[in-house]
Amino acid sequence: MGKNVTAITKELAEPILENMNVELVDIEFVKEGKNWYLRLFVDKDGGITIEECEEISEALSVKLDEADPISTPYFLEVSSPGVERPLKKKTDFEKYVGHRVYVKLYRHMNGEKEFEGKLLSFADEMATIEFNDRGRMKTVDIPYDQIAKARLAVSFN
Repeated sequence: MGKNVTAITKELAEPILENMNVELVDIEFVKEGKNWYLRLFVDKDGGITIEECEEISEALSVKLDEADPISTPYFLEVSSPGVERPLKKKTDFEKYVGHRVYVKLYRHMNGEKEFEGKLLSFADEMATIEFNDRGRMKTVDIPYDQIAKARLAVSFN
């Protein structure tokens, strides 16, 4: 049910978001405890406001009520992806070159499955990350298709 719900929600949300010049970062439809949650994470240059999230939620709620793709009661949440924003698309990697990132791989590379460091470049479907390995700075080239999960990383230095 979750995959179909997210696909339908994306289809319904895209015109609303496009009209507001807002980017869809991610959608999830999950059960937590006994409740279902349909969550949209949205963003735009300069950040998204609570008022914009509310406006999107209200407009999408009307569309979801009309289409009625969800047979169980659920809570609709629209919010910012936060400071540790997921990197889901190739364009996300291109946009955040120069930023600190956390990347988890499907399988080990150079003896590691996780890297955190500065995204130096993203070209030809290859992410180049500079990271600290026991006090020495190193770089690694990671093929895009080997990235299981990626997000921006917060640095407290």
